[in-house]
Amino acid sequence: MISVRALGPLEVTVDGKPAPPDLLWRHNVALLLYIARSPARRCTRDQAIGLLWPDKPQAAARQSLREAIRLLRRYIGEERLRTEADQLELAAGAVELDTDLLDRLIQRRDWAGATPLVRGKFADGFGLDGSSAFEDWLHAEQWHWYGREMDVLIQHAEQRLDAGDLFGADDPARRALNLDPESQRALRTLLRRLALAGDRSAALELYARFEKRAQQSGAQIEHATQALVERLRRAREWKLPPAARAAEQGVAWRRVPLLGREQELAEILSAWRQVRPGRLALVMIEAAPGGGKTRLVEEVIARAALDGGVCIATRAVPADHHQDMSGMVALARGGLLDAPGVAATSPAALAAIAREASGLGTAVIEALKAVSAEQPVLLALDDAQWLDDASLGALETMLRDLAKAPVLILLAAPPEPTTPKLNEVRAAIGRSAPGSLVRLPVFDDATLQALVRWAFPRYTADEVTRLSRRIAADSAGIPLLAVEICQAIAQGLDVSATSGGGAWPKPFKTLDQTMPGDLPDTIVAAIRVGFNTLSPAAAAALKAAAVIGERVPADRIGRAARLVGPALDAALDELEWRRWVVADPRGYSFVARIVREVVERDMVTEGERQRLLNAH
Repeated sequence: MISVRALGPLEVTVDGKPAPPDLLWRHNVALLLYIARSPARRCTRDQAIGLLWPDKPQAAARQSLREAIRLLRRYIGEERLRTEADQLELAAGAVELDTDLLDRLIQRRDWAGATPLVRGKFADGFGLDGSSAFEDWLHAEQWHWYGREMDVLIQHAEQRLDAGDLFGADDPARRALNLDPESQRALRTLLRRLALAGDRSAALELYARFEKRAQQSGAQIEHATQALVERLRRAREWKLPPAARAAEQGVAWRRVPLLGREQELAEILSAWRQVRPGRLALVMIEAAPGGGKTRLVEEVIARAALDGGVCIATRAVPADHHQDMSGMVALARGGLLDAPGVAATSPAALAAIAREASGLGTAVIEALKAVSAEQPVLLALDDAQWLDDASLGALETMLRDLAKAPVLILLAAPPEPTTPKLNEVRAAIGRSAPGSLVRLPVFDDATLQALVRWAFPRYTADEVTRLSRRIAADSAGIPLLAVEICQAIAQGLDVSATSGGGAWPKPFKTLDQTMPGDLPDTIVAAIRVGFNTLSPAAAAALKAAAVIGERVPADRIGRAARLVGPALDAALDELEWRRWVVADPRGYSFVARIVREVVERDMVTEGERQRLLNAH
């Protein structure tokens, strides 16, 4: 069988071996390519002659065609290149083209399988002197396959971004931009990849270089590109120590990829895209404490913001459960009043929101109607088990009053225990509102091994297996703790010197119900190691947050830690980046209660505790 790799420089083999020189004569290869790429793999003799031998006398051209057919038959087989009347036809399976395989993979949307086939321009460097007709045909083929190859690379990159795999998205995104440095679709994909990795400055630098080339060539910047860049410019810029921007960042500074959550992220992003035409949806994420709910919510928010959505987010704490409408107040403070289109809300409703007065729920719904009339809206409420009943009742009203608005309500909570009112909202999924329930399991063996391979790329397979088993035993597969242990080991923690915790957590207890003294030594040691790698300012801010309360405004942390201005901003950014705390408009709270308790118990002296309480 003849096999042809036509994408990139031509490569022809016969039964797996390099093709003989006579088969590689340009007219023979050209005829083979033309018939193989013709509809139904069939063409007429006159078409072949007109394409390949346009300047030869008719008799000589027909003789050249007969000679080419004879040579091709020698390698293909007599019955596989049929000549009937004026027709030339290749039998099925006579020639294997990489373009045929690429088409099949594209039809199956197997972007990962198709990407390795992308090698460059169709028949790059190949041509026939003196045949403008063949050159025209070749140019049309090259243009067709350029589009197919670009689509494969960009679809593959977007697929990996939707799965939270930023590393997997990087190579196809960069290859697409290298294949066509003027492609703004490829540029936007790579800009999103950099932005989702938190590297806003690198994204803007990439765009600046692209814009300069566009100005020199006279190319126009597309509206979609301009809109994305404007979102990047408005996005938050992390104020991090130089160590975070070093070329070779340590594991402690690198953001852990989203592992073991590909299907769940893709499901939520699918719901987000389905609301855009104008249909509210409700998605609830359920996971045990430390199970990755907050991280998944953050990933969805980041992608929705890059898509041009308005993202309004809050995180409840236990104190909120006893404050009526605290959840609606949080949403109002979380960006609703600053959202484009909110000016269309009635003055009375805006006043009710500003004063946090009675009728707040109705006013928030009116404002959401106005905002969602201009762009889709994502409402994200983390730790929804602590929302007050009045706010949950307002959410139920939203499901009715905003049913035809492009709004996605995203709730995150543990599966048990929960409140009766939250159960009522949960029961609305699929009944009064389209949506889904997304459950996050603990990390399985495969995911833990992927985590270890990410943290320790030089480990052998046996080393990966041994360490992942130890992490599984000490963390019970809880993502938060598995990551802490991995990062601590990378910073020098010797797990062989710490004792395991046996069966952990204790039966019928969650991470939030565990006391610091009940944690395995490895986890407590990992938290200590992570704390000791913080900058002095960040460590001071973390101590203050641990002592003061469940959710602490930035100014109170600053007063207690004696930090102001840029120093305070940098310390809080460092803690957020390294996932010690999460922020909403009302303040900062620990990612996990148990981590706060370990910090307060083991990293704060009694004298420091009193000073922090007196200072804030």
